[in-house]
Amino acid sequence: MAKVMEGLYYSESHEYVRVEGDYGFIGITDYAQNALGNVVYVDMPEVDDEVTAGEEFGAVESVKAASDLMSPVSGTVVEINEALEDSPELVNQDAYENWIIKVEMSDKSELDSLMDAAAYETFCAR
Repeated sequence: MAKVMEGLYYSESHEYVRVEGDYGFIGITDYAQNALGNVVYVDMPEVDDEVTAGEEFGAVESVKAASDLMSPVSGTVVEINEALEDSPELVNQDAYENWIIKVEMSDKSELDSLMDAAAYETFCAR
C-alpha cells in the first residue's frame, strides 16, 4: 500500500501540496512514484514562472513512462528542488520529502477542491 501523509492536500492526478503559510510545496505522491517506477528525469519550470491549478507545469520521466505534472494550485514558482536535477531518483526514495516546486499561492481557496489524506486513500483504493 502506498504511503499517504496526513496534513497534505491531494489531487486526482496524484500530486500533493504541503502548505506552509502562503507557500505550497508541490510534488508527486508515493502512489504516483510507485506507479512510475524508477524516476530518471524531472522536468521543472523556472523560478518566477506562473502555474495554474489543473494545468501542466512539468513532467516526470521514468524507465517505464513519462507523466505530465499538473499543478494542484495556482501561483508563482519561488523555488525548484535543484537536488532533483542531479538525483531524480530521490522522488522514489521519499516522494513527500522530495517536493518538486515551491509556489507562492495566489488563491488558497483552491485547496478546498483537493482531497485530504483519507479521501485520497479511498481514491487510490478504487
